[in-house]
Amino acid sequence: MIMNHIFEGLTSVIDGDGIKALKTPCYVIDEKRLLHNAEVLSSVMSHTGCKILLAQKAFSNYDFYPLLSGYLAGTEASGLYEARLGKEEMPEGEVHVFCAAYRDDEFDELLKYADHIVFNSIHQLAKFGGLAKSHGKSIGLRINPECSTQEGHEIYDPCAPGSRLGVTRGVWDEEMTPDLLALLDGLHFHTLCEQDSDALETTLKAVEEKFGDVLPSMKWLNMGGGHHITKPDYDIATLEKLLIYAREKWGVQVYLEPGEAVALNAGYFMTRILDIVENNSIKIAILDSSAACHMPDVIEMPYMPPLLHAASDSSKQYSYRLAGPTCLSGDVIGDYSFDHELKAGDMLIFGDMAIYTTCKNNTFNGMPLPDIYKLGADGIFEKLTDFGYDDFKYRLGRS
Repeated sequence: MIMNHIFEGLTSVIDGDGIKALKTPCYVIDEKRLLHNAEVLSSVMSHTGCKILLAQKAFSNYDFYPLLSGYLAGTEASGLYEARLGKEEMPEGEVHVFCAAYRDDEFDELLKYADHIVFNSIHQLAKFGGLAKSHGKSIGLRINPECSTQEGHEIYDPCAPGSRLGVTRGVWDEEMTPDLLALLDGLHFHTLCEQDSDALETTLKAVEEKFGDVLPSMKWLNMGGGHHITKPDYDIATLEKLLIYAREKWGVQVYLEPGEAVALNAGYFMTRILDIVENNSIKIAILDSSAACHMPDVIEMPYMPPLLHAASDSSKQYSYRLAGPTCLSGDVIGDYSFDHELKAGDMLIFGDMAIYTTCKNNTFNGMPLPDIYKLGADGIFEKLTDFGYDDFKYRLGRS
């Protein structure tokens, strides 16, 4: 029996031939779990009048956009290619774009796809805002409320001292002009990372303190991503209270653009053991997958992903370090313990692997990109795409 809710989508298939036949390494996207998340987010929209967008930087597996389009209001992009993907694959939804700085040679094309364009600085607003407005786009500016609510992950804290993201009130007062202010339709802030609604409550107070005088003249307020809405213990009631407060206080359309909440626990990563080596009494299982190549957030965050039938400590009888086959000494996923000894050929299944994996993986050391499967609501595995030598070679040249 699978006890952890992260793996409940595998309950009906874990002992079947379909899962055993998968070529590893591979990602599996759980359609049923994705649908559950979409329903939760849709409920928040219906209760509050807010609009929720898919942040494609976390999950851009567009085979599932038709499913999500029935529940979400559109997509959020970090640049030209994501904007085009959202427009092509979820055409009935809104396309919002934020980039720290836009390129001159891409902006005209971006105007073909984007509905909302958010600028990171008043300089960029002055440079591109008039052109975007003349094309009928809704114009926004990212603000920095200078309110850090994160601990331990400074790499993901947009409000850290010296952050390049967003306009502080001090810069606003120095650089904003009446003509530029007239271009603005909305404000955008994004300060959270895998956090509950109490962090949003703290942040919204800072936004009101710093920019409350500006908000009544805006049409919309985008509260960004990082909201862990579909996590089982997330406080949705407080979130909905805050969204309604902002809507009624300033008369704005409120947007959220989570990525992780859309695909949280909606994917698995299947890998097999190639060999087991030992060093200083530490048994090390070498996998056919790599943390550096296939789950880079394990190293960047860093964190240890959940692993089916294993503990992330030494509480079980047999302990192993799980590592990749690349030349990088630090290509290590972590130390886990098991109820039984591992052997070459065993399949291991990591959870919560739909987010920040397929969109961030790479071919360092010539590692193949993992195939991607869908686990349908009917329990059937369907291969969505596969990769080979050409995918490795042609990203480096065409000769």
